[in-house]
Amino acid sequence: MRAVFHSLLAAYGPQHWWPADSPFEVMVGAVLTQNTAWTNVERGLERLCSRVPLEAGAILSLPDKELADCLRPVGYFNVKSKRLQCFCRAFLDAGGLDPLSLLETGKLRKWLLAVHGVGPETADDMLLYAFARPVFVVDAYTRRIFQRLGLLTGDEGYEAIRQGFETALGADVPLFNEYHALIVRHGKEICRTRPQCLECCLRELCPWC
Repeated sequence: MRAVFHSLLAAYGPQHWWPADSPFEVMVGAVLTQNTAWTNVERGLERLCSRVPLEAGAILSLPDKELADCLRPVGYFNVKSKRLQCFCRAFLDAGGLDPLSLLETGKLRKWLLAVHGVGPETADDMLLYAFARPVFVVDAYTRRIFQRLGLLTGDEGYEAIRQGFETALGADVPLFNEYHALIVRHGKEICRTRPQCLECCLRELCPWC
C-alpha cells in the first residue's frame, strides 16, 4: 500500500485537499459532495455563501425553498438541503465545533453516524479533514483501484476496507489525507470504468494492466 502511495504521489504531487476555509466548511462540503462532482459542490457553496454566512445558524435561518435553490447545482438538492439542515441542527445542539473536538474519535464517529444523512464515507471525510483524526476514507475509487491491484477481492464491506488501510499504514493523518486525495485523482483521470492503463503510474504493480 505504501508503494502505491509513493507511485501516486510521484505522478500527481501533493493535492492540498480538502479545499475549505474552516472545519465547518469541510463538514458542509462532505454532506453536499455525496453522489456529485466537487465542481458542483463549489457552485452550490458559492450560491449559499452569497446569501448567508457559512454558519450553522445562518443556514438554518434560510427558508426551506431558498436553501434548496442555493443547493440546486449539487444535485438531489431537496434531499441534500434537508440533510444539511439536520446536520446543522445536530451541530448546534452539540454545542458546535469545540465540544465535538473534545470527543474521542470512536465517540465522535458514532455521533456523526447518528445524524440523518451522514453515512460512513461522509463521517470519515469529516473526521479526517475537519477534525484531523486518523481515519481512512474509503470511496468507490478506492474499491476500484485496489481491486484491480489485487489487494481487494471486491466483497469486503466498508469497515473492513477502512480498518485494513488503517492497520497497514498506521495512524497517520497527513498520510491518510494525501492518500485519499491521490486515490480520487487517479480514479477520475486514469483508473476509470474504462481504465487508461498505458498512462497508469501503477501499471508495474497492477495485474489488471
